[in-house]
Amino acid sequence: MPTRKQRRRRQKDRRHEYEYVYVDQEGQEVEVEGDEREAPRRNGNREPKKQPAQKRGSSRPVREIQPPSWNKVAKRALIFFPLIFLAFSFLNSGQAVGTRLAISLLYTGFFVPFMYLMDRAMYRSYLKRTGRPLPERQMRKR
Repeated sequence: MPTRKQRRRRQKDRRHEYEYVYVDQEGQEVEVEGDEREAPRRNGNREPKKQPAQKRGSSRPVREIQPPSWNKVAKRALIFFPLIFLAFSFLNSGQAVGTRLAISLLYTGFFVPFMYLMDRAMYRSYLKRTGRPLPERQMRKR
């Protein structure tokens, strides 16, 4: 909610009529035509703020992302398994160690396919950013 001061300023801006003029090369004030006229901003600023030009490309190169693989995901799961076990040990300290291991193993098992899907999504977005074609889907040999 605007403060009382902000409300008063807004009302004052709405009460006053503004003439839009510009000074030509000879130093005379010339009224702005209807097409060139721009309505005052809501927040009281009369002139639009100039925004800095945005860079099209960044100066640093795009970090290369490797294609997804189940081996990398399995290695990452081996790192996360002890962390999940420690979290369950902290939260469920009353349970037996075997139960905590089983639950940690179960959660890590559910976690593995999601990590692979995340790697695949990151790899595909990398390919789109760099303009490379998506790889063809490979069929399994039976």
